[in-house]
Formats: sequence, C-alpha cells, structure tokens
Amino acid sequence: MADVDRAYQEFNHKDEVWGWRFRVLKAQIFVYRKEYKKALALLHEELPPSLASTEVAVRKNMVEGIAYRVGQQFANSEEKFAVARGLAESLRSKLLSEVLNNQGALEIDEKKYSDAEASYRRALSLSREVGYPAQTASALMNLARVATKQERFDEALDWNQEALTLARSLGMKATVTTIIGNMAWSYAELGDHENALPLYQQAAEESERDKLPSLQAYWLSGVSDSYISEHNYQAAETVLTRALKIARALDEKSALTQCLNDLSTVALETGRIDLADRYNEEASDIERAGLDQSGIEESQLLTARIEAGKRDYPESERLLQGLIANPKVETALKWEAEARLAKVFDDEGKIVLAEKEYREAIGTIETARASLDQEDFRLTFISGGIEFYDDYVDFLLSHGRPDDALRVAELSRARTLTEGLASASQAASVSTSNLRPQQIAQSAKETLLFYWIGQERSHLWVITPAKTSHFELPKGSEIEPLVKSYRDALMRTRGADDSGGAAGKQLYAILVAPAQKLISTNSNIIVLPDASLSGLNFETLVVDKPRPHFWIEDVTLTTASSLTLLAASTVHTAAKQRNLLLVGNTVQPNDQFRALAQAPAEMSMIERYFPPERREVLEGAQATPSAYLESNPERFAYLHFVTHGTASVTRPLESAVIMSKEGDSYKLYARDIVKHHLTARLVTISACEGAGKRAYSGEGLVGLSWAFLRAGAHNVVGALWEVSDSAAPQIMDTFYGELGKGKDPASALRTAKLRLLRSADAASVFRKPYYWAPFQLYAGS
Repeated sequence: MADVDRAYQEFNHKDEVWGWRFRVLKAQIFVYRKEYKKALALLHEELPPSLASTEVAVRKNMVEGIAYRVGQQFANSEEKFAVARGLAESLRSKLLSEVLNNQGALEIDEKKYSDAEASYRRALSLSREVGYPAQTASALMNLARVATKQERFDEALDWNQEALTLARSLGMKATVTTIIGNMAWSYAELGDHENALPLYQQAAEESERDKLPSLQAYWLSGVSDSYISEHNYQAAETVLTRALKIARALDEKSALTQCLNDLSTVALETGRIDLADRYNEEASDIERAGLDQSGIEESQLLTARIEAGKRDYPESERLLQGLIANPKVETALKWEAEARLAKVFDDEGKIVLAEKEYREAIGTIETARASLDQEDFRLTFISGGIEFYDDYVDFLLSHGRPDDALRVAELSRARTLTEGLASASQAASVSTSNLRPQQIAQSAKETLLFYWIGQERSHLWVITPAKTSHFELPKGSEIEPLVKSYRDALMRTRGADDSGGAAGKQLYAILVAPAQKLISTNSNIIVLPDASLSGLNFETLVVDKPRPHFWIEDVTLTTASSLTLLAASTVHTAAKQRNLLLVGNTVQPNDQFRALAQAPAEMSMIERYFPPERREVLEGAQATPSAYLESNPERFAYLHFVTHGTASVTRPLESAVIMSKEGDSYKLYARDIVKHHLTARLVTISACEGAGKRAYSGEGLVGLSWAFLRAGAHNVVGALWEVSDSAAPQIMDTFYGELGKGKDPASALRTAKLRLLRSADAASVFRKPYYWAPFQLYAGS
C-alpha cells in the first residue's frame, strides 16, 4: 500500500489520468481488505469531465459498486454497476467482463441466482472473446459459486476444477485459494467432509500466508463446520475462537455473524444454552441493524433451537414454520428446520404432527439427493442429513414402534447400490413400506443382525423367521473408539493371540451378547453393519465363555448392505454354468507394487478346480484392464483376481485392481467395473483392501467389493486390510475345494479360515486373525 501511496502522490500532480488510476487502484485494495468505507471516501470526488466517459470511469464506478456491496448497501451497488456496465458497453471495453463478474457477486448476495448465472455466463463468453484469461478464470470460479448456491453441487465442482487449472497457470494465488475454499464448500454441501476439511484447511493457511485475514476467517469457519459435522466440538470451538478474533479485528460483519452462528451451534450441541443465546443475540443485532444479511436464516434457525431449549415451544414453532415456508431458504436448512420442528412437536406431545414433519424432512433430503447426476456425490449426500434419520429412528422407538424404526433405518441403506441395480422406474420408487424382514430371514435361511449407530444411542434388530427383536446399544462415541482400537491392535501385533484382546471381548459384549439367546451355535448369520462397524470383521470378536474364542468358531457369517437388496437376491438367479475368469500374476507396473511371490501358486491352485474348457485365464502381460473389460465378464459364474488392489478414501470409485501395463494404464478402476454388468455367483478379490477404506452413511464401505456388487455379482469376497501373500493361497485352495464339494460361499470361506485358525502347529502365525480374517464375504445384489 505504501508503494501505491507514493506513486499516487507523484502522478496526481503530473498526470490527471494516472492520478485517478492510482486512486482507483488504492480504493480497490481497500475493498479487497474489506475496508469499504475507506474505498468509498477515496472515490467520493467526481471525475473531471475529461475522464467521465473513459475506462477510468468504468473502473471507478465498478469499484464503488463492489464497495457498496461489501457494505451491503445493495441499492447503491446496483446503481454503480449499472453505470459501469453502460459505459463499458458503449466503449466496447474489455473491462465489461470484469464488471459483469462483480455484478454477479451482488446478484448472489441478493439471492438473484438466475441473474447472477446470466451475468457470469456473459462474462465468460466476453473474456474468452477478447482474450482476458484472468477474468475467464474468475467467471469459471463464479459459475461454480452460483451453481453451489443453486444446489447443483456436481456441476459446481466441474466449474471449479476448470477454474483452478486456469488460475494456477496464470499464477493467480488469491483466486486459487478462493477456488480451493469454494471446492471445500461444495464437498461440505454434499456431506463429504472428508474431502472438505483438508481443502478448507489449505484455503485458510494460504489466506493467512497471503495476508488476507477476512478470507482466512471465512475458511476457518468452514474448517469448524467440518469438525461440527464429525461431532468434534472441542476442535470446532478452538478454530472458531481464532476466527472470531480475526473477524472482530476487521469488523467484517459477514465473517463475524458466521463465526457467531457456528459458536452458537457448538454451544447448543454441548448443552450450554445461555452461551448459545449470547452468541445468537449478537449475530441477530448485527442483522437487525442491516449490517449483514448473509446469515439471517441460519440465525433464525438457531434462535428457534434456543427457544425450544427454553421450552418456549410456540415461538420456536413460529420461527421454524417461517423458515420452511420461505422459498429462498437453502434445502439443507429447510430439512433441518423440518426435523427440528418435528422435535418441538414431539416435546409438546403432538405425535402425529411430529411424524409428519419427520417425513417431510426425509422427503426433502431424498428429493435433493435425486437431483444429483454423479454417483460419487450421491454416495456422500445422505451423510449431510443422517442426523435426522437418526432422530426419526429414536422418535419411533421412543413411541414403541421398533418395526417402523427399522424401516426408516433401512430407507437410508445402500441407496446408490440399490438404484444402480434397479431399473429407472424401480429406482424412482424406492420404498420400505412393504418390507417384510422376517420373510427375508426365512428365504435366506439365516438370522439377520441389523445395526444402527446413533449419536445418542445405537440399536440392533435381530431378525429371525419367527420374529424381529430390538436391543438398545451404547451411542456411537462409545462404540467407534473400541472398533478403531481393536482394528489397530490386529494390524499392529499381526493379530491378537488365541484368547483375544480386551477390545474384542468388549465389542462382543456390546454388539452380540444382547442377542445371544436368539443366536444358536452353528447358525448362519448375515450382519448388516453401520458406520465404523463396516470395517470390522465380526468373526474376530472374542466370546468369553465357555473359554475365550473367536466368534467364527460358533457361527457362519456373511455381510450385507441392506434388507432391500437381500430381498431382491432371493428372487434373482446367478449364472448357471460353473465357469471361471481368472486374472492375475501380473507384470509389476512400477516399484510401488512389488511382484507377488505366491501369485503363480495361487493361480495354479484355483485352475485345478475348473477344467480347461470352463476357464479363461488372463495372466502376465495379457492381464490388462482392457483385456478384462473386453472378455465379456458377464459370461462367467466365478471371477477371481490375484493381484494388488488400491483403496481410495477421498474418491472410492477410484479404487482399483492393479494389472499389467498397456501404455500408461494399469488400473482397473471401480468406476469402470460398475459399468460392465455381471451375473457372477462369486467374485473374489485376492488383493489388499479390496473391500475399501471409507464407510459412507448408509452405503457402508465403498471400494472394489461394492463396485462388483454394483455391477451385479451375487457374492463378493474382498479384503478389509493387507492380505498376506503366504496365507492367501492356503485360504483360496481350501475355499475353492469346499465350493467344489457344493458348499455355499459363506460356509466354504469359513472352513478355509478355520483350517488356518485350528492349525496343528500351535506356533503358526497363521492362527492369528490378521492372516485369516481380512477376507470378508459380501452378499445381496
């Protein structure tokens, strides 16, 4: 700023044009720093007549329009942008695209989203036409922003990616930082906080580095939102305290109200209603004074929650109903208002009205989810509303309706998987009203254990052909650390010893023991897990009596995604011919994927169970991604992969089977697998992490196993963790031997695992679950 001041003083006396140019530049820097009053004071003087119809006038009016917008004086801003636009059009100035980009920002603030989109599209076209790449990058970024505001989140990410590439090539650091933050925002709106959090953190760090405190405060608020979504309120409050300090120092009202609203949310979630009230009142005072309009609806929702906490139910009702009726309220805020109103009605004893509002909330979520085109984004979307499914489940259980609660829980399960396997008409009419759980158990000839991990309490439904029983379990924050601890112990020590660890015993006591009387020894069990339980092999849980032993010794287990898919699997038939597509022993594509020493032995073992005329083998250099896709995999009853696998946390459909190179390609991606229909009875992925790394609300683990189920396979064997190259051939040899004797996949896999577990050599490391337990059977497509 000092350099600009010196240049301004020097040129102001020598050259009127340059003097005004520097004045406008200085004002633009003030605006950039959110010091809009200084900018307006600097530009208050009228231009001399000689400059009134020049590009200097265009830029002066545009900067004034931006300053008034930042100060939320929208009428004045409109007037200035109209003058700037008219002058730029009459001069045929390339500045017109810049004016339009800034005018669109005003239209977004005014919630005139269609007008904003039109302004940005025109800015994009003009900037490309006149060769103004910086404004092209801005227009692309702005189109992403308005797409997010219009809840077209997948489209927003596409615009942002294009903008990011261009902005980086031009060295536009501040624009790059803003795009990264906006991408985080889109992911957060999709319920994908695992992708959102690191991007928010990056945007906040880069804003601090570039000395842009107002942007830093804004992105820190985004970081806190991600922590809040994970119920990590302590981390959220720490970040927000820092952001609030920055916003107060700047007196930046929109950042200030955002921080206050987020702090109010944290206070409510942690039971500090008086503190929430103080934060909310400060934010509301700013809004009532007309100093910020960006968070009015969010403040109103928080006020309604606070009034409900004070038991002023009529006032809470009034505020929530006002939000629901407001057509400009964002969809996520609307479904939250509907669910919060349902809670208010329940507290008042208005049970019928409460259930109606819960249904409205779930319907709003479902409608919004259905508008998404990309499968990746539909996977994450229910995560943003799963809290309200949880509330609805608890509501029904509190009123003695466990069967209805089960149907609501099922409604959130495996939606993307189910829709992918259904016809368009079936997918459009997904419903659980006709679900008959006991009939499913009878058809499958198995006992079903359906889990729901909730914020306040968790639940287990045990479904047998005779009855459905409900058991209440501890809340998720008590179960999930135990799951993580036990998995870590299995990985760290290469498995607990035969007596098992304390966490394995605790998990059995919590998850299975309540239903023990309904589960007979040697019975067949289908587990339908939820949340972190998707990454837990229930076979490894430790039963304490009559002696400590793993649960696999008592029962035969299969994992499934949903009751709906299980019901469908009882009427769908797999390929009848017993033939095999065997893929593996690939050429090492790079140093990251070492050659599997035992791959040839495993391939040979499996080949023995299928005569030459009933097997096709893709091995060595022939085992490429295109060779698999062109092999007509739908012809085969069995598919088996002996190779490496990768699992992506941030992009599960980028999980891949590692194959031999063809050109630069050596990955068979999950997103390609789902596009090639299968009728296979069984797909076996003898590869590391074939089950995937990331569990989604409702979908479970999404990775290679999910992809093969999505493609139509009836059963899939995938690995939850790294597979031992020495143990895998032994397991697979026994597994296929048992299948050849007519055993079903679950029983055959159990026999193969027990052979290792019960090895005659008491010192054998293969007795530990690390070696026999990674493979899990998934069923139900």
